[in-house]
Formats: sequence, C-alpha cells, structure tokens
Amino acid sequence: MTIPQTRRGTMALYSHPLDPYSHRVRIVLAEKQVAVDILDVVRNPKVKEELDEINPYGGTPTLTDRDLVIYQSEIIMEYLEERFPHPPLMPVYPVARARSRLMIYRINRDWYKLMDKILQSESGGESASDIADARKSLRDSLISISPVFLESPYFLSEEFSLVDCCVAPLLWRLPSLKIDLPAQAKPLLSYAERLFKREAFMASLTDAEKTLRE
Repeated sequence: MTIPQTRRGTMALYSHPLDPYSHRVRIVLAEKQVAVDILDVVRNPKVKEELDEINPYGGTPTLTDRDLVIYQSEIIMEYLEERFPHPPLMPVYPVARARSRLMIYRINRDWYKLMDKILQSESGGESASDIADARKSLRDSLISISPVFLESPYFLSEEFSLVDCCVAPLLWRLPSLKIDLPAQAKPLLSYAERLFKREAFMASLTDAEKTLRE
C-alpha cells in the first residue's frame, strides 16, 4: 500500500522528511487513501521557495487544496477528517470528540514539547543537562502511562484515531531520541507495534524515517 500520488494541482502536502508533525499528516492521508502530491522541502529548493510564498511562517506541514492553504498539523488533520470522513478518525459524539482533542493537546504539551527539545540538541539549541532532563522526563512519562494500553488496543479507544496518528511518529522516533523503554512498559511497546504494522503507517514513512529504527 502506498499513499496515492497525483499530478500537482489538486492537493499537495509540503512535508519535511524527518518532521514528526509532517509525519502525523502523512499518516492521516494514508489512512484515508487521499490522492496527494507529497512535496519534499529538503530535496527541492524550489519547493521550499514555494512554501515560503504561501505560508507566512514557512513551516511544515502545509497543505494546499486547490486555492486553500492550511498549516499547523492539528488543523490539517481535522480538515482532512471533515473533507474525507471515511474511514472516520474522530468519535461521532461531541463529548468524545472534545476528549480526543484534549488528549492531542496534552500529547503536544507533555510529550512533543520534550521531543522537540531533544531534537534541538542537534542544532545546539539546548544544553546537555537540559537534553538529559527532557529525555528522562519523556521516558518516565511514557512508562507511567503504559498500563493504559492494557485496557484497549488503541489510545483510550477501541478504534484507531487521530490521537494515534499523533502518538505514532513519537514512538517511532524513540530509538533516535536515545530512549529505551524497560520491560515494564511492555503494554506501550505492544501498542507501538500495532501502530507500526498498519499498512497506512508503513506507507506514510519517508526513506529518511525508515532509517530511524535501523
């Protein structure tokens, strides 16, 4: 299974091959089998120039759908959910949808914020002690939540959702973040393997992302 590709012009995603936020959106696109042109902003300087013209912040991911330009991963993901409702990746009822949005918010604040800090170490943006603290905090948080995955196959749900689309890129990157989870985190590790075995997840990976676990 691969993400369907079309000629430029219908729908395009400006994506960084190692950006976890871009990865989230690629997972949603693959799950919904949306025909899209994936534009690599690293390999093609012209693509980056185009991105700077249409997105005032110049960041990835950025989605174009005809004349519409959308950026910020959660906004793009919810747009795709509404634009392509099948298969559904959000609960039907308002209360459940609100809980899903709240969980994504917490994932961003509690986990992605720490991951971003670790990744910034490559550019020298953080001190060694700050990186070590972030790595320990992320590891401890993942271990503490692991028992949750004994209750249901996906993140607090029987069905795969946008929440899982947010968690999967982070879990895939744990080896490259130098985070090794102990045996007591087995429920979380089993959950991660369920995510990684999904056809859409495998289709979402760039060549660069595939090397993160080699």
